Amino acid sequence: VQLQASGGGLVQAGGSLRLSCEASGIDFKLYDMVWYRQPPGKERDVVAIITSTGSTNYASSVKGRFTISRENAQNTVYLQMNSLKPEDTAVYYCNALTWNKKPFASWGQGTLVTVSS
Repeated sequence: VQLQASGGGLVQAGGSLRLSCEASGIDFKLYDMVWYRQPPGKERDVVAIITSTGSTNYASSVKGRFTISRENAQNTVYLQMNSLKPEDTAVYYCNALTWNKKPFASWGQGTLVTVSS
């Protein structure tokens, strides 16, 4: 799988960003897709997941502020981020989940989101 995340940038607290991630090398519509983030000096964690059937789930820290969606015709998953906080600062990655619900080994370069206070 190849993953290309984009849409990051510098935004003030309270602002919004929309991240995109295009996947190739897989039959996109069959896979659950996940957004992760890795803050500076910390481990990578799950932010949001959308299943192949469109069900969604969110980390408690972003619930009500972030929305994950997908467009199968474009092989793309999105993350709409509203009411951003400085603690949302991180490199954001997407990945697909394999049959055993683990992410693929290939992560792509991610996209940096910086939220200023």
